[in-house]
Parts: sequence; structure tokens; C-alpha cells
Amino acid sequence: MRSFWDRVRHAILFEILGLVLFIPCSVWIFHHSVTDMGVIGIFSSLAATIWNFLYNLGFDKILLFFRGYVKKSLFIRVIHTILFEVGLTLVTMPFIAWYLNISFVNALIMDVGIMVFYLVYAFFFNIAYDFIFPVKEKETVFCAE
Repeated sequence: MRSFWDRVRHAILFEILGLVLFIPCSVWIFHHSVTDMGVIGIFSSLAATIWNFLYNLGFDKILLFFRGYVKKSLFIRVIHTILFEVGLTLVTMPFIAWYLNISFVNALIMDVGIMVFYLVYAFFFNIAYDFIFPVKEKETVFCAE
């Protein structure tokens, strides 16, 4: 299982790289200002950072409990990513509607676009992260904390 500080590094790297990619792409796609999309991006990033830490910790604990290890297959990685994005959308969509003064339907459409971007990004980021920072064997052994 990953350490606390490894999870901190994961969350920070994920959000910084995500913002670097998200803000210019979203300005081009959604035709809102850099400021508006920057606020949406930063709010989403802060919400996602908190959710990312809690969600990944819980997900790994569940995997460890049911399977005895935390290594994720391709199928588990896809389920992991989809569930993460659904939970995050429940928080970000109302903020987008309020901040941009748009309808919930338009905010949902925008949020789905953002979700698709982050689904693809999260999938490849997490595969790369697992390759660059593999879990050590001794970290996969269940022990009382």
C-alpha cells in the first residue's frame, strides 16, 4: 500500500500537470476567458485534490481487504477512474453553474466535457505514476496501522 507521502506526491503532481493541460484546452473548447476557466480549474483542482487523497486511500484499503493486494488490473483501473470522476462531478457541477451563471444542464454538459478530459488524463497519468513510482512488495502486505 502506498505511503502517506507518496499519496501527497501523487495528488500534487496530478493536479499541477492537470491544470497546465486543462486551462488552455478549456479556454479553446468552451470559449470562456482564461480567468473564468482558471477559477473553474483551480476550484476543481482543490476539490479533486481532497477527493483524490480520500478516494484513493479508501479504494486501496478496500482492494487490500477483499483481494489482499492493491495492484490494479486494467479493468480495476477503469472502474477506479470512472467512480472517481462521478463523485467529483457531484461537487463541481453546482459550482460551475453558479460561477458561470449558466443552467445546470449547461454546467452538466461542460462538466461532462471536463470529465472526459480528466478520465483520459487520469488513466494515463496513473499508469505512468505506477510505472515511475512502483509499490514496493513490503508495502502490499496487510498490517494493522
